[in-house]
Amino acid sequence: MAKNELKKVMEVKNLFFTYPGAPEPTLKDNNLSIYENKITALIGPSGCGKSTLLRAMNRIHDLYPGFKYEGEINLFSRQSEKMENILELRKENELIGLRQRIGMIFQKPTPFPMSIYDNVAYGLRLQGIKNKGELDGMVEEALKGAAIWKEAKDRLKESAMGMSGGQQQRLCIARSVALKPEILLFDEPTSALDPISTGAIEELISELKKEITIAIVTHNMQQASRLSDYTTFMYLGDIVEFGETEKIFLNPEEKLTEDYITGRFG
Repeated sequence: MAKNELKKVMEVKNLFFTYPGAPEPTLKDNNLSIYENKITALIGPSGCGKSTLLRAMNRIHDLYPGFKYEGEINLFSRQSEKMENILELRKENELIGLRQRIGMIFQKPTPFPMSIYDNVAYGLRLQGIKNKGELDGMVEEALKGAAIWKEAKDRLKESAMGMSGGQQQRLCIARSVALKPEILLFDEPTSALDPISTGAIEELISELKKEITIAIVTHNMQQASRLSDYTTFMYLGDIVEFGETEKIFLNPEEKLTEDYITGRFG
């Protein structure tokens, strides 16, 4: 691979997704590439399918049966050194493993009702790590990686529910980072936060991409243009345009993309 050649870590191919009982698919023939150590933003008006596509990427829809997938979502496997279709995974342990490889951060912070320490250690213990010294080191590393160690180090035994919204969101990121994911999915991670917390989360996401590939759904045009390397514009379940963020924002190929970005609709 040439030095500057992009490496695909995920490829969505001809993907259709239909919710239970829906008369037609929410996602229609979607095609998208996610590149290693890049931030890909998904933008578009409410109800266009952004979050649906994001949640398909780690099959979190499987928690609510009755949906239907068609097409492929291929994830690069470091073990086999090739792309593998995650829609072919059937066993519960395979899906749990997938969600450890592809973590997710939601719009509203979702800390567990337990201590700050146990929030981060929870997934590590599920992976079989029991040694306290090892756990301590990994919890500290994850909290540092999520830029919240300084605020949390003297209150690790306190409940996570006592943290501010911005701190809780960074704790949720630490909880995901602890599992060493290959990809992190962010579903409007700052929409419930104040501007200062939003700035801290954006800075953190920019830092995380050195180690982790990121896809983010956002309603905030400025956030998408500031943060992402690539942008996907969606409308009515279709991917209208995908490309480098600068090009999408300054010189889009599709009139629909231009109309949305310039605020003519949405």
